[in-house]
Amino acid sequence: MRVAISGASGLVGSALTPVLTSAGHEVRPMVRPDGRRAPGSIAWDPQAGSLDLAALEGVDAVVHLAGESIASRWTAERKRRIRESREKGTRLVAESVARLATRPSVLVCASAVGVYGPRGSEPLDETAASGTGFLAEVCRAWEKAADPARAAGIRVVHARFGVILSEKGGALAKMLTPFKFGVAGKVGSGEQYMSWIALDDVVEAIQHALRTIELAGPVNTVAPAPVTNLEFTKTLGSVLSRPTVLRMPAFAAHLVFGEMAQELLLSGQRAVPARLLAAGFRFRHPELKETLRAILRR
Repeated sequence: MRVAISGASGLVGSALTPVLTSAGHEVRPMVRPDGRRAPGSIAWDPQAGSLDLAALEGVDAVVHLAGESIASRWTAERKRRIRESREKGTRLVAESVARLATRPSVLVCASAVGVYGPRGSEPLDETAASGTGFLAEVCRAWEKAADPARAAGIRVVHARFGVILSEKGGALAKMLTPFKFGVAGKVGSGEQYMSWIALDDVVEAIQHALRTIELAGPVNTVAPAPVTNLEFTKTLGSVLSRPTVLRMPAFAAHLVFGEMAQELLLSGQRAVPARLLAAGFRFRHPELKETLRAILRR
């Protein structure tokens, strides 16, 4: 297949690209004006609302991963950029593929389990209603922005990612230093759930979505065994052979991270990958302890 990828240089895109290429597919990265234009790349500028339709013509699939990072203190300007980057970028991609003479058969768009809002210990499959809060609002707008592609008859998959575990970046990479120095512990009560997934499984799940015509709409892209923050903390400490007796009280998290603390650190979702499992997907890394051992080579 010819696969166009936005966010190809990010954590997921940079892992997905070589896997697709080695499987014989042609990857065509979507590159912004200030990015490096390699042969076969597709120029796009979500801020300006431009995308090179001629270069996009003939692709069989699009994987849309681009979006502003949420891992920083949420000022009003940061929140605007987080929402706008997802909503405007997705709408531009969806409207563009809908206008092509030969449309791709599938559009896989990144989303997040944050769409469910804070839900305690309630198991959440893809039929669960969306929730409240800033991230839930962003995810709803993000997914709705793909409607033009859906209306044009393109199969649209919303990959609702959990916390992606990799030593190369993301949440785990940021956690390693305090854990290795023995100055880490649970956050708040520690009872909040964390839906996680290994980067290898994210890459495999996207490939599964590309080739499985039965998959459409929201797909929880998470491992089948979500854990609480306390469980994650103890497991990572055990794998690293480091103590995890310290804790970050809720008030301290609020002081340091502001509004972001409540939605990303102090509450969570117990999402389950019902649609992936029903579609025959097999996880390489279904359990947290072996996943962390494999990632960290312990």
